Amino acid sequence: MTDISLDSLRIGLFGTGRVASQLAPALVAAGHQLAFVWSRTAAAATALAATLPGTAALATLAPPLPLPPADVYLLAVPDAAVEPLLASISWPEGALVVHLAGALPLGVFAAQPAVRGGVLYPLQTFSPGRTIDWPAVPLCIEAATPAAEATLLALAGSLSQHVLRLNSAQRLKLHVAAVFANNFTNHLLGIADALLAEAALPPELLAPLVRETVAKALANPPFTVQTGPAVRRDAPTLAAHHAALAAHPAWQALYAQLTASIQAQL
Repeated sequence: MTDISLDSLRIGLFGTGRVASQLAPALVAAGHQLAFVWSRTAAAATALAATLPGTAALATLAPPLPLPPADVYLLAVPDAAVEPLLASISWPEGALVVHLAGALPLGVFAAQPAVRGGVLYPLQTFSPGRTIDWPAVPLCIEAATPAAEATLLALAGSLSQHVLRLNSAQRLKLHVAAVFANNFTNHLLGIADALLAEAALPPELLAPLVRETVAKALANPPFTVQTGPAVRRDAPTLAAHHAALAAHPAWQALYAQLTASIQAQL
């Protein structure tokens, strides 16, 4: 893997899901070349490749066909698919193979001594129909060798203005924090939306409150600006809310757990 132009890398992309479909055009826009796109579903690979000038869809990974050459192979596949995919491919000696997972350690590459492992974790949520502002997305990198790190720094820097070197333990803690901030928050908003629907109330009623809550939490340590009946230890209101959730015992239990967690921070 010599004579690599870090300004224009050849990239082999494995995966066509939410992350891959957003990342692929961003890579092309940043001046990189997509050497190929592969998916377990050939039609998905063909469809994504058709949107990327000069990109081929890789129909099979089966030997004896050699893997097309690339400076970086990106594994934009589900976490559980990374290790089986690594083991199923005859990688070129010294290939830089990079996964995009938040919770998988760099150690997943240990069983593949022929490759140089790396991580490029985008700290963002990806959904169909949403446009990603890549320069604002934190990209967290980790690499097995200095040369691999240099390549990942260049690749990440071509996409984002916020590139961080994180080890596997730091990235795992970040991933847990992101689940609380994103996935759990979205779930709670879903519960709120359902409760409003039960009362024939429009969901946009909560929009100003949600915006102010997020703005305040981003401007201050969130625990220090907590409000509500749990903070006030307002027993009558807490009891009324408990009763109002009688039709939803799982949400009722969640309300009680969150109340206890809030009060434990006081």
